[in-house]
Amino acid sequence: MKEEFLHYLWKYGLYNPDNLFDKDGNKIIVIHPGEYNRDSGPDFFNARISIAGTVWAGNVEIHTRSSPCDTQGHPPAPAFNNVILPVVAENDKRVFNAKGEEVLTVEISFDPSLLEKYTTLVNNPYIIACQDEINKLDNIFIRHWLNSLVIERLQSKSELIIKIFSQTGNDWEETFYRLLTRYFGFRVNTEPFEMLASSLPFRIIRKHADNRFQIEALLFGTAGMLEEGLFKEALSDEYYRDLIKEYRILSAKYSLQPIHGLVWKFSRLRPANFPTVRISQLAAMLSVAGGLFSKALEATGIKQLKEVFEVSASHYWDDHFVFGKKSKNVSKNTGSQATDIFLINAVIPVIFVYGHSRDFQDICEKALTFLENIHAEENTIILEWKTAGIGAESAFYSQALIQLRNEYCKKRKCLDCRIGSKLISMGKKMKDQEELLLEP
Repeated sequence: MKEEFLHYLWKYGLYNPDNLFDKDGNKIIVIHPGEYNRDSGPDFFNARISIAGTVWAGNVEIHTRSSPCDTQGHPPAPAFNNVILPVVAENDKRVFNAKGEEVLTVEISFDPSLLEKYTTLVNNPYIIACQDEINKLDNIFIRHWLNSLVIERLQSKSELIIKIFSQTGNDWEETFYRLLTRYFGFRVNTEPFEMLASSLPFRIIRKHADNRFQIEALLFGTAGMLEEGLFKEALSDEYYRDLIKEYRILSAKYSLQPIHGLVWKFSRLRPANFPTVRISQLAAMLSVAGGLFSKALEATGIKQLKEVFEVSASHYWDDHFVFGKKSKNVSKNTGSQATDIFLINAVIPVIFVYGHSRDFQDICEKALTFLENIHAEENTIILEWKTAGIGAESAFYSQALIQLRNEYCKKRKCLDCRIGSKLISMGKKMKDQEELLLEP
């Protein structure tokens, strides 16, 4: 039995309260279980219990057996100086604090079906352990949990965003540029695109916002794609030669050092996703007067936001996928699906974190509304949930389901999940039924 299961029983009062007595036979009444502590220190802070008419306030420690509390340093004896009640599943040894005083230890009893249900869930071979039982729960209850999870997912992305924000000298435009550029890599070329953004600061891009060709020269040149010998068939290509000339001037002006062109990956990619095409599309996005991030913040609806990021590569790429090789004439636009990926993974998270950092609740709400108006992602995770009977009407819910699957189901944190917690306790009276709606 894991201690986290006993934490769950204590937190929600899913034990037999009539079996709690001190050594003198006095009834122990739990007025409040305390505040659950997931960090180091006592398991529950500021609990309140009543024994023989006296109310005690302090910390509660919970363990599977009382013997490790005293003999194995878990926790060490001094930790019991502020503990009013050690709670155990098996009281096999008396417990003393650092002063040598015996500490009242109570053994709790509970319905074994709770442990059986919990064990069944965590040992289920499916990633979504409750997929055969989740349909027993009310849809409103599930949606309420998903509403919390989408916020949790956005906040989980804030660590990377804040880190880049700090690295860029607290510049939101530069931060946004780096995050957006990163997602142009579509996993395969994520690292090269990150290297490109780090080597070519946005402040330089911004100076040439009115000249798309110069932005292309800056991007392709700093990406190392204009290196001699990389595209041998392009040497007679006028567009390619013009880019080289322009980059030589700009790189000298700004002391730019290109990354190595061989870091870019082309194999096993659809030609439309070649980094050459994506860089030209990125140049189109960056050719915006006033700054791309400012335009994103100014957008009032999803249609207006998408217009900023739905762009096409320059006309040269209509009949090219790489420099120097002609192909069938096809306009290379980002496409609705790719635009949605940018919005979901880069644009909206930065907008949300920006609003949260400035305490602009209206901007946070706008970011969530944007998610609600984007089609749900189509991937294996969403398909898993669909098989379990849970659909995603929008990106708002598909993001929540991805968070639930990756951070709870995959890690078997059923006790921290409101769905898993509810299923385990189903049919049992909870101390505070509303608590499941208030916190994970």
